[in-house]
Amino acid sequence: MGLTILAAGTSVPDLLTSVIVAKQGFGDMAVSSSIGSNIFDVLVGLPVPWLAYGIINDQTPGYVGVMAPTLTVSLLVLLLMILAVITIINCNGWIMTKGLGYSMFVLYVLFVVYDLTRNYRW
Repeated sequence: MGLTILAAGTSVPDLLTSVIVAKQGFGDMAVSSSIGSNIFDVLVGLPVPWLAYGIINDQTPGYVGVMAPTLTVSLLVLLLMILAVITIINCNGWIMTKGLGYSMFVLYVLFVVYDLTRNYRW
């Protein structure tokens, strides 16, 4: 529950700023803001806590064990989604269109369905 609230707390401001600039006619800025914030999360949000943990616990520099049995599958899905997003944007001529929006929505639905089926065995 706490992680969900934390995620909403970091995503809602990005959403609001993206909506504001999109309404002003800067759709490209809205998209780059949403992508840029995720890149920042991965490049700063993950390594800084790991670095702090290693310094505080006096661990060997550069090594913090990660215990996740599905890490490989999650990483593969992430890379495939990035490839799909770039491919779809390229197919739309790097222009924001309704088709691009629908495509992104379909990718999101596919990911949610995949994640639900992976986590909940029926």
